[in-house]
Amino acid sequence: MHFPVLLAEVIEHLGVRPDGRYLDATTGLGGHAEAIAERLTTGRLIACDRDAESLELAAARLAPWKERIVFRQASFSQLESVTAEFGMVNGLVADLGASYWQLTHSERGFSLFADAPLDMRYDRRQELTAADLVNQLQERELADLFYRLAGERGGRRLSRAIVGARPIRTTGQLARLIESAAPRTKSRLHPATRVFMALRMQVNQEMEELDALLGALPRLVENGGRVVMLTFHSTEDRAVKRAFQELAREGKAKILTKHVVKPGLEESRANAPSRSAKLRAIQMNSGSKQQ
Repeated sequence: MHFPVLLAEVIEHLGVRPDGRYLDATTGLGGHAEAIAERLTTGRLIACDRDAESLELAAARLAPWKERIVFRQASFSQLESVTAEFGMVNGLVADLGASYWQLTHSERGFSLFADAPLDMRYDRRQELTAADLVNQLQERELADLFYRLAGERGGRRLSRAIVGARPIRTTGQLARLIESAAPRTKSRLHPATRVFMALRMQVNQEMEELDALLGALPRLVENGGRVVMLTFHSTEDRAVKRAFQELAREGKAKILTKHVVKPGLEESRANAPSRSAKLRAIQMNSGSKQQ
């Protein structure tokens, strides 16, 4: 099952116009895209994702609205070439979480609850995999990576265990190793959760790609257009919050979410991964208009 996170809130803050042009930068399985497309008449949706397999599944789901949608495999840093083709947009949405489909299809190597090759690539055309990081980085580099991207404070101990157990080829092998090396805590999180998150983020250069997207917003979204972003951990949320605040200080945007928007109790119960979601939105001002 696919549950688009904070769907009603995303659509509300995006302010979809029937004749508008919108960009879903993380189409995934198409949950948010579907809600946008069904509200369009003469408008257009540009559905982008780094993951070709997700786009194929989304295209099947969105077939009833295919006349209103174009699909492009693109990372955040490539979106300016997309808008160069179709023009700036009236709204952009980006859901920064890995999709449920990616996390639950073990062969993609994202899940710590299945034994599969250590892959974790969104775009399988790229060469670097999680196995490359685990088996090639030095002990200190691994520990720094785990702390910087995921706040893993036990990184020194875990990286030492990883280096001592090389080569590590599968998700199951890595998860079991970390579970045996991690100190026991009362946390309900699996001890390998933060390590897997950090590896996924590094493999896909997620923070670098996010920075590229945030920096390009004035060139992607028209004057008066809206940007809605969903984050799922503090590292991403800080980056989005700071970028939105800077755009507001420069007079290039108005912040629409004075307080961060979070899922309600009903959604959190129905879709556990949504619990950590935070929504922030801005409206681009005249300073963002192309000259």
